[in-house]
Amino acid sequence: MKLKHTLIACLAALSGSLVHATPTFVFTAIPDQDETRLKERFARVSEYLESQLKTDVRFVPVKSYAAAITAFRNNQVQLAWFGGLSGVKARQLVPGAQAIAQGVEDPNFKSYFIAHSSTGLTANADGGTTTLPAEIKGKTFTFGSKGSTSGRLMPEFFLRKQFDQAPDDIFSRVGFSGNHSRTIALVESGAYQVGAVNYKVWDSSVAAGTVDTTKVNIIAETPGYPDYQWTVRGDLDSQFGEGFTAKVKQALLSMKDTELLNSFPRKGFIPASNEDFRSILEIGKQVGLID
Repeated sequence: MKLKHTLIACLAALSGSLVHATPTFVFTAIPDQDETRLKERFARVSEYLESQLKTDVRFVPVKSYAAAITAFRNNQVQLAWFGGLSGVKARQLVPGAQAIAQGVEDPNFKSYFIAHSSTGLTANADGGTTTLPAEIKGKTFTFGSKGSTSGRLMPEFFLRKQFDQAPDDIFSRVGFSGNHSRTIALVESGAYQVGAVNYKVWDSSVAAGTVDTTKVNIIAETPGYPDYQWTVRGDLDSQFGEGFTAKVKQALLSMKDTELLNSFPRKGFIPASNEDFRSILEIGKQVGLID
C-alpha cells in the first residue's frame, strides 16, 4: 500500500511539472530572401535568444508573408521579424500586439528600382532625390512578394505618385518574384526588364559578389520610409510569465555581436512602437493592400 501511495505521489508530481513546464518560445520571419540565407541568419538568432531568455527558443520558417501573419495570429509563433506592411496587418489581427524593436536603419528604409542593361535606363538625379526615368513606361516589371513593404507597397506608392497611374497601366507586364533575391536574379537574367528591391538585400548581394552589375543596375531609389520591426503578441506575459515581453525587448536591443547583426544586415536594434508605422497603415489603405 505504501508503495502504491508513493507511486501515485510521484505521478502526481510529474503531472504537475508537465502542466507547469515553460512552453517553447517560437518565432518566425518573413521570407524576404533565399531560404538558405534565412535559415543561417535565424538559427544564430535562436541561439542568442535562448541564451538571453533562459528558455527553449525555436525558429520556424514560413513559405510566404501571408503564412508569417497567419502563424502569428494563430499563436503558432509569439515573435516575428516583419516588414512594415506585414507587421501592421499582423497587429490588426492580434489584440495588444506590439512592435518592440527595429533596426537602426529601419525608420529610414528605402527601395531601389533596378533595370537590365539592355534597357539603356540610367539614374535620373533630381535635386538630390532620384526619380524614375520616363522611359520606364512600357517595360516589363517585377515586384517582390505581394505582401512586401520594400518590394511592393512603397515602390507601388511612389510609382503611382510619379506617374499618376497604376502599375498595370505603366508597364507592359507586371509580375511578383516572391522575394528580393529572386527579383535581382530575374532582372539580371532579363526575364523582367525592371524591378523593385529592398536596398539592404541589393547592397549585401553586391558586396558578396553575387550580382553582375554589368547586367543590372540601379536606376532610382525611393525616399525613406519605416519598414522592418520585431513584433510580439499581446499575451506574451500570460504565456511565459510576468515581464517576459520586456525581457525579449531587452534581448533584442542588447544584440551587439557584429556577425549576428551583419546577417540582417543592421548596425543594431533600437526601440519601436506601433505608432512608428502609422504611415504604412495609411499608405496600405491608399494602395488597397489594407482594408
